Amino acid sequence: MASTQRLLLLSALVAGARAHGHHHELTDADIHKPVDAILWIHIFLQAAIWGVLFPTGMVLGLSKSRWHVPLQATGIALTLGGYILGHAHKGRAFLMGAHGKFANLLLIPILAQLCLGIYLKLHIHEKSLRPYAVKLHGLVGKTYPILGWTQMLFGAITFRGYCRGGRLGQCLAHYIMGSGFIAYGTVMAIILLVGENWVRRSGRSPEWWDSWVIMLWGIVNTFTEHHGGDWSVKDMQHTILGVLWWAGGMLGIFLSRNNQRNVVPALIIILTGWAMANHAQALMISTEVHGMFGNTLLAAGLARIVEIAVFAPNYAAGPESSADADDAHSDHTLTVGESSTRTMAARAFRHLPPYLLTAAGLLFMSGTDEELQYAHDAGMDHVTYILIMFSLSFVIYTLIVGLINLYATSGRNAPSAPGQKGVDEGGIELSSPTGIRNNW
Repeated sequence: MASTQRLLLLSALVAGARAHGHHHELTDADIHKPVDAILWIHIFLQAAIWGVLFPTGMVLGLSKSRWHVPLQATGIALTLGGYILGHAHKGRAFLMGAHGKFANLLLIPILAQLCLGIYLKLHIHEKSLRPYAVKLHGLVGKTYPILGWTQMLFGAITFRGYCRGGRLGQCLAHYIMGSGFIAYGTVMAIILLVGENWVRRSGRSPEWWDSWVIMLWGIVNTFTEHHGGDWSVKDMQHTILGVLWWAGGMLGIFLSRNNQRNVVPALIIILTGWAMANHAQALMISTEVHGMFGNTLLAAGLARIVEIAVFAPNYAAGPESSADADDAHSDHTLTVGESSTRTMAARAFRHLPPYLLTAAGLLFMSGTDEELQYAHDAGMDHVTYILIMFSLSFVIYTLIVGLINLYATSGRNAPSAPGQKGVDEGGIELSSPTGIRNNW
């Protein structure tokens, strides 16, 4: 009897989910209806799952922790429940948009990951299919933070009704580039905190990778900012920024040959920040927010130059082997032999460039015309608005470094893990002056 009741309840929820849809047109009554408790639960539940739970599970999977499977299984169960709640709420209605369509597409990687996980737990086809399933499972899992970030952005856009009526272009520019800066800061934090051995094995300096991304993005930007007709001031500024990026990126690639460090990517960030700080805007709050974004980006570039020129360690030879011969010329974030004072300063300072990039990205994402118009109409001044964004950037960067730390201290990387590899054995930790694990 209880099973029948549960089945009927589930059927009712699914029916409600199908009955509730997004609409092509909304009345004033639909727009101004209050947001009910079910929708609030959906918002906070899915944000917690995709923003925290799934990235944590992904990191535990990378470190081969035994908590990976139960955490991801819980996340899948909760996100399916949140999916139903998102369609079962009453109250305010929303126009059809990317959020609802992308939610349906997300079922594909969720179910794929579930099926692959179950298959891997069976431990069959060890010599044939399983190795490929392991790689596919890892690949799909690594896309979860990107997919979750994208869907949360779509959700916020849908909730506020933004990016419609000719606003799509400026939304894409702000959200894509802002997210790009946050991703840049995340990758930089990973390289600086736990990526030393990867940099050594790649045989390329960090600026080599930076310069390639900047050059390719500049090529795209050069040919996509102007759409015909008369050239506006913004068209000219955005297009020349594209030229700046591919020209500077090309120079950065050349100067990075033979695994050399250089400051060209940082200089490009500085020039971009200066240009954005002087970007003409219609509203005073918009001018101030864009100015703070530009100054933050400029500070990130300056901090990167200081990190390279002052705190970058000496190159130290790796283990005596032909395979590691080139490692003698790789980027050691903390090298044996440095003074303890210099090492402590480097450990503290290396968080500044990636954090400032994260803050700059969030400021740029918050600088769309509609967001700033809403803040202006609400009577919010630019100081309050900017401080809200910096507060959120602290939260995001805390999550970033928390996940990096979790990777460095969980599963096979835990200090007490059997067969745990130390610094000299090719582990993931940074070298420290005492040769012990780095407690950053």
